[in-house]
Amino acid sequence: MALIPSFFTGRRSNVFDPFSLDLWDPFEGLPFSSAVANLPSSSRETTAVANTRIDWRETPEAHVFKADLPGLKKEEVKVEVEDGRILQISGERTKEQEEKTDTWHRLERKSGKFLRRFRLPENANMDQVKATMENGVLTVVVPKEEEKRPEVKAIDIAG
Repeated sequence: MALIPSFFTGRRSNVFDPFSLDLWDPFEGLPFSSAVANLPSSSRETTAVANTRIDWRETPEAHVFKADLPGLKKEEVKVEVEDGRILQISGERTKEQEEKTDTWHRLERKSGKFLRRFRLPENANMDQVKATMENGVLTVVVPKEEEKRPEVKAIDIAG
């Protein structure tokens, strides 16, 4: 186990230095772990960011989507409506420029493209979609169409 000090495992880790610890990989040594390692780096980057987390809640007035996109500018994110009822949120986090004199100790922030699609229900008003981005959080509001209530006509009871 990689979190155990080096005198137990033979690995060169320092328990007191949080940047030198190797985290345990539960898939290490399994047959498919080498297949993932052999993928081109662009594939690994794209799949790494593909799991962008998005919350979708429905209020009485609208469908509200919130996505945490730290470090992205609104120009790097696209919100689109496809085929009338599909909300698509996409973007790309570019890789930081490397200088020849830099020494990297960790590279954990993912770069690459992301794309998420949501099929909206019939009550979504796709003509009134609004998107805002503040402090790295994208908020997309899709208002609901006014519910058409059946016309009720009172009938007087004769008697």
